[in-house]
Amino acid sequence: MKSHFFAYLSRMRFIQRWALMRNTAPENVQEHSHQAAVLAHALAVIRNEKFGGTADPGAVAAAALYHDASEILTGDMPTPIKYGNPAIQHAYKEVEAVAERKLLAMLPQELREAYAPVLTEVDPEVERLVKAADKLSAYIKCVEELKAGNTEFRDAAAQTRKVLEGYGLPEVEYFLETFMDSFSLTLDQLK
Repeated sequence: MKSHFFAYLSRMRFIQRWALMRNTAPENVQEHSHQAAVLAHALAVIRNEKFGGTADPGAVAAAALYHDASEILTGDMPTPIKYGNPAIQHAYKEVEAVAERKLLAMLPQELREAYAPVLTEVDPEVERLVKAADKLSAYIKCVEELKAGNTEFRDAAAQTRKVLEGYGLPEVEYFLETFMDSFSLTLDQLK
């Protein structure tokens, strides 16, 4: 069986995020997925090392890497649209699930069981860390846009920070306190 799975995944780089906002630095789904995976891994490590957790950083990172894979087939729906109406949110979740199953079906049968946990069957605790990493990635984007003088991201930054603080996850609070300020610095200031 020939499979188009990885060819589809490689097209993540063509799907632009933040379509309703003027961006100083465009961001695509592939870039975002990489950052979300790095952040999810970090949150799992922080949970384990600082707060006595037992998260599997590898499983969390892998789930984050694939968390927006369905957008290869659906495109990226802007957050205000996706979450602005419960009926739209529910319908979009169903569309995402269909796309995830379609992607999984593209794999040879012998590989599907290995990919199912990152495409369709994410453990609730893994999902919670991935959602936090996804939101953290969005917050970093907002901070970086503000640093570049793009005030269009001011409200999004405030709303996203509030959501992050509302998660009640100590690993997120630790990340915000320990690492977040650095994203507002220039390269010279990071030295």
